[in-house]
Amino acid sequence: MTAPIICFGQQPCGFFPKRFLLAKIKTGLRLQSEIGGEIVFFFHDSDHDPRETRTILRHRITDEPTQLNFAFKNSIQRKFSPLYLKEIPGGWQDKTARQLPNYINHRLIEIFQISSAANVADFCLEVYRHMGLLDHIRVVRSSAPGFRQAACNVGEYFVDVPHEGEIVRARFSDGTLKLHRGGDSFVTLPQVVFTKTQISPTRDTRLPWMQSVVNCSHYIHGAGEKDYLNPEQNPEIKFIPRDPIDRFDEAYTELP
Repeated sequence: MTAPIICFGQQPCGFFPKRFLLAKIKTGLRLQSEIGGEIVFFFHDSDHDPRETRTILRHRITDEPTQLNFAFKNSIQRKFSPLYLKEIPGGWQDKTARQLPNYINHRLIEIFQISSAANVADFCLEVYRHMGLLDHIRVVRSSAPGFRQAACNVGEYFVDVPHEGEIVRARFSDGTLKLHRGGDSFVTLPQVVFTKTQISPTRDTRLPWMQSVVNCSHYIHGAGEKDYLNPEQNPEIKFIPRDPIDRFDEAYTELP
């Protein structure tokens, strides 16, 4: 018998992590204490949606929620580039740091200020690590070329391709590459030759793609994931709901 591999997945979810990510981490640690094994964080930094990194903080006096997010280098990156390639423009970090005393304590502000990554996904991961949330947890990134090369083939996927001087995440469908501009509006991109190292899965193909490399025995899922997960695709996995947590979509602003 092999040791259990306990996995949970999440996109970069704010420059301070959303509380539902904390719940997944705590569920993994609790499960590990019961059955042993290793915890793997599948960091889906291939996603491109800028809404994923919205960070909701509460005012320390009024308790009113405020929503903050990264600034982005340009509109193409903001809308279409994967999170691991969305560059953080100069000045954003200092400007945001000046607002933070209204919402968080001095130690968390220090963590925010010492984080120096140049793109959105790396910055989030650096903060999570500085907060001590990922101690003894192995992080596997969906953007890693080696991971993508090793993963199984999937029928539905996105491709990271050049467009207007940037790299964008285009949906490959019916032999064409398309960018979704909103509603029923799409932009069709020129055909290019691409390899597995440029491919990331759609939501519905993400689990078997991930599992082909991670080979987890247990998968901790969030409330929304159960709507599209298909356990029959991977009967070898035991699916575990994350532990409940209040204000699940707000930022976690405490230290372990």
